[in-house]
Amino acid sequence: METTNNLSPDLLRVVDANLNRLKEGIRVVEDILRYKDNNTNLAKKLKSLRHLAITEDTKKLLQHRDSINDVLRPSTLSEQTRTNLENIIIANFKRAQESSRVLEELYKLENIEYSEKFKTIRYELYNLEKEILLD
Repeated sequence: METTNNLSPDLLRVVDANLNRLKEGIRVVEDILRYKDNNTNLAKKLKSLRHLAITEDTKKLLQHRDSINDVLRPSTLSEQTRTNLENIIIANFKRAQESSRVLEELYKLENIEYSEKFKTIRYELYNLEKEILLD
């Protein structure tokens, strides 16, 4: 994979945060479908997407992680309030979709193959959201 080193330390921090957010959002929905609904098919699809959401830059990203100084670290009231399981699923799909979009855009500067991979993940999340919420 061709790397151009166009991601500054600050942008590597953005990539790290969004990669974590993407995988965490997928994992929440995956676990609900796996353990609550016993839905093997959809849980496997989500697990596959979560495993696809990786880069070879783990150590490089960790060097630029600064979660202690995240200016939006405290939760907002809307993040603390969920009225039902469907709201949790929707919030986590949106979290994952938005994060995959950020990764898609930033990796256009660094690695077009990664950019396309995160675009694929985003569109698959759109499809799974519809399938899960409308069934």
